Amino acid sequence: MAKTLACIVTDPVGLYATPAMDLIEVAKTFDSDFTLTYSGKTVNLKSMMGVLSLGIPTKAKIVITADGEDEETGIKAVHEKMKELGIIG
Repeated sequence: MAKTLACIVTDPVGLYATPAMDLIEVAKTFDSDFTLTYSGKTVNLKSMMGVLSLGIPTKAKIVITADGEDEETGIKAVHEKMKELGIIG
């Protein structure tokens, strides 16, 4: 069963290119499929163009979903990286 992580972006600039790339690199280390949903649109979290196309601002509510055999460790790793980068509080 897929694992989800709902959070609010606290970075004052939102989810911009530099932290997005770091987040994508973490997601790519897992076999599970990762998606990022914002404002009714869902993209592949392993795609830089997809993530940046959402234009996620500060205080945005986002949902990340991991689905696959390593989804549990994958979603935890993404959550930790988001906290480390200051994307979320």
